[in-house]
Amino acid sequence: MLRCSDHTYYTGVTSNLEKRIQEHKTGKHVKSYTYSRRPVKLVFYAEFSDIRMAIEKEKQVKKWSRAKKEALIQENYNALPNLAKKKFR
Repeated sequence: MLRCSDHTYYTGVTSNLEKRIQEHKTGKHVKSYTYSRRPVKLVFYAEFSDIRMAIEKEKQVKKWSRAKKEALIQENYNALPNLAKKKFR
């Protein structure tokens, strides 16, 4: 997960983390989400041996709220279940 200069988060999957981060930092892909939001900083990553599981988790995290993503980044795993609950007014 990358933190962008506009304080948004980008989540993606790659088989070569160092190369992909460098591509985001240099703006290799003009149409990518991060291109106009540079500089970017790596704030979280997880390794998977199964690409299908990696893609499943990427899709899951992309749907998370900002607060839940920040709890993950801060390794506050106990907060994750409560941040998943819908807030009723």
